[in-house]
Amino acid sequence: MEATASPRPVRRGLIRRKADYIPPSRYTLRAAARQGDTLTRLSFLVLGLGNIARRQIAKGILFFAVEVAYIVYMATNGVKGLSMLPSLGWRTQTRRKIDGYWHYDAGDNSVLLLVSGIAAIFITLLFIVFWAYAVRSAYKAQVLQRETGHAPTFTEDLSNITDRNAQVSLMALPVAGILVFTILPTVIMMCIAFTSYDSGHVLLFDWVGLKNFSQLFATTGTITVDQFVSVLVWTLVWAFFATFLNFFLGMFLAMIINRRTTRLKGLWRAIFSLSIAVPQFVSLLVINQMLQPEGAVNRLLQSWGWIDGPLPFFTDTTWARVTVIIVNLWVGIPFTIMQITGILQNIPADQYEAARLDGANWWQIFTKITMPYLIFVLTPYLITTFTGNVNNFNIIYLLSGGNPTETGDTAGKTDLLITWLYKLTVDRGDYNLGAVIGIFTFIVLAVVSLITYRSSSSYKNEGGFR
Repeated sequence: MEATASPRPVRRGLIRRKADYIPPSRYTLRAAARQGDTLTRLSFLVLGLGNIARRQIAKGILFFAVEVAYIVYMATNGVKGLSMLPSLGWRTQTRRKIDGYWHYDAGDNSVLLLVSGIAAIFITLLFIVFWAYAVRSAYKAQVLQRETGHAPTFTEDLSNITDRNAQVSLMALPVAGILVFTILPTVIMMCIAFTSYDSGHVLLFDWVGLKNFSQLFATTGTITVDQFVSVLVWTLVWAFFATFLNFFLGMFLAMIINRRTTRLKGLWRAIFSLSIAVPQFVSLLVINQMLQPEGAVNRLLQSWGWIDGPLPFFTDTTWARVTVIIVNLWVGIPFTIMQITGILQNIPADQYEAARLDGANWWQIFTKITMPYLIFVLTPYLITTFTGNVNNFNIIYLLSGGNPTETGDTAGKTDLLITWLYKLTVDRGDYNLGAVIGIFTFIVLAVVSLITYRSSSSYKNEGGFR
């Protein structure tokens, strides 16, 4: 029988360093349930117990405190919020006279109940993730103590999250902000789309399923299929022209300013920078007044004898749409010039010199060097700009107000999905229909952005211009 070789002694510090780099997939919930000792398995119920037993006192107390806080929250608010979520309340506001005094009962508020119920689900999901992390931490402490005789201390954990796992600690706050201030409100908004929450049902409303969505395909009502299609098509057309006209015209001006023969480059850039410094809402309100039938532009053109009557800047559909696109160029081109100027100055000069030595003309240089480089670098910027233009509330609402609007329509001819949503919610109180429009806006932006970005060279060939 072959003798078994005794294990070679290894220094404790070296073993600890190797144990620190054990793949995280080793510390799974299944492994903790199957191979964990009694303390680890008890940590499934009492978070932090396994850590405290292995002298990870601070971490164990933190895990246990979070568990206690979750239990207290569920006992005081969470369970009630979950139980009221299916009904959204039923008690109406009442008053009764007792001993000569009026006593008021506010009744249920469906909005608060909806928010409370969604928040309870949201917090429960976060706690499940935290619970899984705490259990795996207890099992990891067990494994490291068995293999190295020492579980990481609180000081070592702090050193780890500021060194090898620094990305986790640095991303924790931004991720938490996204979850609380973006994802949670978005989920609540989506839930409102399935309720009867409108101006006639402010305090109490019910779940109505897909009834609000069916109105998008109706021929009569607050919103109709014709209105929705018209606003959606105009939103996409507006975003396309507002994005790419700004880009190409801004690129043209930036290249002219960047030419060697152009004088006073600093002056031209300063002039465009000044237009950025003026608050946008001030510029838009001033332009709105100037383009009114009795505004400065019409009065000036009439005094010169160029026109007989006021131009229909905001009373004719075609005029209004062209007007908002042109004004957006005036507002947006300076931003594009600043962006492209910085990129043009960073294109390697040796590429231009090599192209000229090879006999390339200006058009070949532009199409083979300048344009591909700009598109590669600015694709994320263009996607962001397109998204911003779909949601460009200021330009439309402050400039045209969505006008012209036909009698009986809730959306004007220049309204975007975002301004239509605002009118449905703030002006009319139809929060459920506004939520439906918000969902479709999100879908349109998500689909266009993902498809465009994943098809771009910035995504497929990240190191192409390095």
